[in-house]
Amino acid sequence: MAKLIFGMNMSLDGYVDHDKFAPGPELFQHFIEQTRGLTGSIYGRGLYELMRYWDEDHPEWNAPERAFAEAWRRQPKWVVSRSLKEVGPNATLLGEDFEAAIRTLKADLDGRIDVGGPKLAASLAQLGLVDEVQIYLRPVVLGSGAPFFVGVWPKLSLLGSERIGEDAVRVRYVPG
Repeated sequence: MAKLIFGMNMSLDGYVDHDKFAPGPELFQHFIEQTRGLTGSIYGRGLYELMRYWDEDHPEWNAPERAFAEAWRRQPKWVVSRSLKEVGPNATLLGEDFEAAIRTLKADLDGRIDVGGPKLAASLAQLGLVDEVQIYLRPVVLGSGAPFFVGVWPKLSLLGSERIGEDAVRVRYVPG
């Protein structure tokens, strides 16, 4: 059975915004390795559209960026959206009955499936489908933006924490 894990960079004041702070070299390498090991990822529309950046090569990329793009392209992706009509390579669109589809993925696959997007993660947590939350806490204060946690979440219990790279702490929680 696969585990669904919601994890993202988060500012000290609780926001996510990939345009306002990027991971340093060691944290980015962590994300490359993590992505290489994924069974796949489930995205909401907004984050999926942002991540489509990695579908096409860019001449200014360095070696780590090319490695991340390769890992991201290789993994299966499932996209939960009512508004999208099609998705890119190696992606499957999940519509109205996304809960049943995700329950089937969880039951039929092994390994780690990442959940991308705070709104989608909140919906899946309310359905009891999120197995773990991983916060990559970064020393940035944004003052506003999209919150890491949206809506009401089940009670979370601390699983552990570790420093990753030059300025990040990964804090892991499980429901319960």
